[in-house]
Amino acid sequence: MRQGVRAMAGRLSWGLGDQAVSSLSNFAVGIVVARGLGVTGFGVFTLAWVTYGVLLNVSRGLATDPLVVRFSGAADERWRSAVARSSGTALLIGLGSGALSVLAGLALGGVIGWAFLGLGVVLPGLLVQDSWRYAFFAAGQGQKAFLNDIVWAAAMVPALFLAAKSGTVFAFVLAWGLSAALAAGYGALQSGVLPSAGGAREWVSRHRDLGSRYLVENVSNSGASQLRMYGLGAIAGLSAVGAIRGGELLLAPFLALLMGVSLVAVPEAARVLKRSPARLPAFCLVLGGGQAAAALVWGLGILLFLPDSLGALVLGEVWGPAEELILPITLSVTGAGVVAGATAGLRALGAAKLSLRAQLFASAGYLGGGLAGAALGGALGASWGSTIAMWCGAAVWWWQLRVGFRQYVVPEPDQPEEMRTR
Repeated sequence: MRQGVRAMAGRLSWGLGDQAVSSLSNFAVGIVVARGLGVTGFGVFTLAWVTYGVLLNVSRGLATDPLVVRFSGAADERWRSAVARSSGTALLIGLGSGALSVLAGLALGGVIGWAFLGLGVVLPGLLVQDSWRYAFFAAGQGQKAFLNDIVWAAAMVPALFLAAKSGTVFAFVLAWGLSAALAAGYGALQSGVLPSAGGAREWVSRHRDLGSRYLVENVSNSGASQLRMYGLGAIAGLSAVGAIRGGELLLAPFLALLMGVSLVAVPEAARVLKRSPARLPAFCLVLGGGQAAAALVWGLGILLFLPDSLGALVLGEVWGPAEELILPITLSVTGAGVVAGATAGLRALGAAKLSLRAQLFASAGYLGGGLAGAALGGALGASWGSTIAMWCGAAVWWWQLRVGFRQYVVPEPDQPEEMRTR
């Protein structure tokens, strides 16, 4: 028992360390861009950023989520074969979506067009780099994911320096994305596996029962965020988009915790399920509650009392409008922490139908609440609308986990065998 807890703590620490590097790198990018381009230019960069988030979730839904669910702790040869096809799927998604982004950039023109043109160039490297991280955590090799993100962060230092000299959104997008491409190449060396684009069709077909639902689930999540930002830009202007992104940047240390835990949450929940199914709800409750508490401590205990001089030093002119959004964004991220516990449990159960149902409800509410709030009160209204929707969604997520636990772990005596736990 103690050895199992120690092993879990070790894997969790690598997840936190890896995400700390990743999130702090993203935070640094945001700070440099915000200070270099101002609130409107930062809003344009944010539109490319949230678009990347949608495509990243497409890749995760089809490529890496099935890998984590079905190959965590698998034998080396099975893992290598699965990773080759999984990363090949991520590569093809990056190439296809990158081509579409380039075309969109050419059609749009102007500064927004240049942002999407740059995004199209760097998407393949970004998605493949992310696939290595999940592959390493599925194998219990979090230290390799940590090193890979260190390489990305180190490569970004000179790249961002050069981009700052240029002072354009296009240059910043390239600096961020091409650094990831370098880390993607290093990931192939670390794993000894090359992405197999030829195996992508077989991978998607074999895991379509999970992949199709996770694809819709992930895209509805990130798509709602993207559409909210697009809608906010249309309703309240690009400066409002920059303000909300600035507020989110202030939560970066907690988001590092949230994302770091999420990297290992599903594999760990799957291990708990295999060892002692009855302990899964408690595991998810501790996981979600701990993350929610950390968000409250950071947002309400620290950020609300941050001196204006320090805030302006970090975000420049973005600090003023971002400061007004600290309370609603903190409460929204707290709700996301609560959701994370239920998400891990449903993923471990393989209950893709139930998690999809919860995500569609939560995403619709997040988008609708955000746009309604934007129409009523700009960036501040959008933040409060999304926060209310986030907590309503959290209630649905936990109800679906309750249903899933009963259905998959504690079946009724007359329940058919195929409905029992995996």
